[in-house]
Amino acid sequence: MRRIGNGRTGLLPREVRSLDLEGKSSYLCVPRYDPLVRTASGPKTSGSLPVDITLLQPGLRLAVGLSGGADSVALLCVLVERKAELGLVLDAAHLHHGLRGAEADADLAFCRELSARLGVPLHEFHVDTAAEAQARPEAGKARETLEEAARRLRYQWFRRLMTEAQLDAIATAHTRDDQAETVLAKFLRGAWTGGLAGIRPVLEFSEGRILRPLLGVTRAKIEAYLASLGQSWREDSSNRHLSFTRNRIRHELLPLLENWNPRLREHLAHMAELARDEEAWWQSELARLAPQLLLVGRPVRGGGRTAGEGLALEITRLEALPAALQRRLVRHAAEELGTAADFAAVETFRTLALTGRPGERRELESGLCAERTHRELRLTTGRGLVMRSKGRNAASPEYEISIPGEVIAPAFGLRLNIATAGVETSDAPDESDHWKPGRTARLRNWRPGDRVRLRYSSGVHKVKEVLERKRVTGSGRAVWPVLEFEGRIIWMKGVEIELEPGVAVVATLLDGEGATPTQDVISGER
Repeated sequence: MRRIGNGRTGLLPREVRSLDLEGKSSYLCVPRYDPLVRTASGPKTSGSLPVDITLLQPGLRLAVGLSGGADSVALLCVLVERKAELGLVLDAAHLHHGLRGAEADADLAFCRELSARLGVPLHEFHVDTAAEAQARPEAGKARETLEEAARRLRYQWFRRLMTEAQLDAIATAHTRDDQAETVLAKFLRGAWTGGLAGIRPVLEFSEGRILRPLLGVTRAKIEAYLASLGQSWREDSSNRHLSFTRNRIRHELLPLLENWNPRLREHLAHMAELARDEEAWWQSELARLAPQLLLVGRPVRGGGRTAGEGLALEITRLEALPAALQRRLVRHAAEELGTAADFAAVETFRTLALTGRPGERRELESGLCAERTHRELRLTTGRGLVMRSKGRNAASPEYEISIPGEVIAPAFGLRLNIATAGVETSDAPDESDHWKPGRTARLRNWRPGDRVRLRYSSGVHKVKEVLERKRVTGSGRAVWPVLEFEGRIIWMKGVEIELEPGVAVVATLLDGEGATPTQDVISGER
């Protein structure tokens, strides 16, 4: 990783500050040294961008993800303009994806020149996205699209950068147009409200946060702002390729739909905000109700339940609930069993519960199976996932992961990637030897006696106590993945444990097919 610039305390050159105060624009004009550099044209307007400053606390050590495109260039410019007012310590970060050859090299040169002129230190890093997207069967890694691999690598690097450069957060320049495209893409895939929530303003990771302060700003406003500065930007030629779904939505579908409603993008952004708030409410409601309504194991004569496979819902209690809650509970139960159920699957199981006959069964290709008894709807999975009841531990799947490497774990609904950082593989010091290639870790269910060292906490804690403190009880606690390496837990779902030197763990939620990551990466708690 390379860092260039004149340091954190560097000020804008005197002529830049003077011209800004006088409203002139020539100070940011960039020579058109490449055909893909686009210069802002049209009438110059005054004013700044409406940045969401609620995300930007004074003293925040922040890096702007700078691609060279209009959105990220505008975000960097406006934060440089307001950094003294907001009390920001500002850097920039550029990831070269190893795609588009000389065009990508020119993007990097543009970002270097812009950052240097604005007095902002630049962090840069190179990756080989095409190679990283390939399948690696020996490591349990499925093939990814270039878009998936690029996004995974970008956020992996952001998380490393926040640790290595001691940053509090990284700001990405997602706009309201990006939000509209994302919501529409999710809608076309048949997403629930969690998907329709689109791009979230904040992502929380153990290393820091990803912020989206331009999420309420349109691309038109961004280009008008750059025009007011006379600031050019880079155009990514791949953004014109209609082989990518997002580009077809951007260039074909959205303009077509806007013939019906010119305010469509605004309405889609509003839908995302509504869905985000409603999904948050549902999650809190499920956390309260699921432990009361989801039953582990099978009933025994005389009362109580015995340890057994899967989860169950009592028919009479399910019938008394609103349809919306019925669907949520069935879907939540499927997630607790390490898989996902789409709308059709949820309706199949719900209909079985409400109108089916005892002994009837339904099974999905994913392995999720529902059985109707006289009193219950029982859900199990064909992957051998066994639930724990009354403190008795039962077998559950385990996955071996090479270091570095990746594995898809459908039983836990996760894709887990382990990357090494800052370790020489040839003559590493003794304390780094265990991260040399050839070592493996195990992704498994937690067990009684497991202990972890929490971040920002002294001493070690029992995993059981950590889950109790998080109020994870009943069926929710029965299957909770941890990553073990040489007898130590180095990652635990949903928990910030002490960072392991030289290694980064990135967990991604799988969708209903168990092979595709959802929009947001979950932290290795990011």
